[in-house]
Amino acid sequence: MKQESPTDPPPYYRLHVFCCTNERPPGHPRGCCKDRGAVALRNYMKARAKELGYSDVRVNVAGCLDRCELGPTMVIYPQGVWYSYHSTEDIDEILQTHIAEGGRVERLMLRPEDDPVK
Repeated sequence: MKQESPTDPPPYYRLHVFCCTNERPPGHPRGCCKDRGAVALRNYMKARAKELGYSDVRVNVAGCLDRCELGPTMVIYPQGVWYSYHSTEDIDEILQTHIAEGGRVERLMLRPEDDPVK
């Protein structure tokens, strides 16, 4: 992993959340996050983060994160922690535990060995 340089500017956001909303053609064998409710869940997360006053956190749409079978998926940087989530309750737990408290939601975390295509 690349080390920070002393000349790097400070980060613009404390955390950057990328939520996959990719859409594949109907019947695609890998499925897609969009068909699993990713757009509505990402929109909910963005609105809730704003309501909670997390002005130092950016929640973005991402194209394919290439973990389609496990979706919807998100990754939070700078830690590089991946999650699979399926409900607004999951989003609320990520917002509270990861974003607010700096912890991890172990039950939703994705690890490299969870990838079914590798």
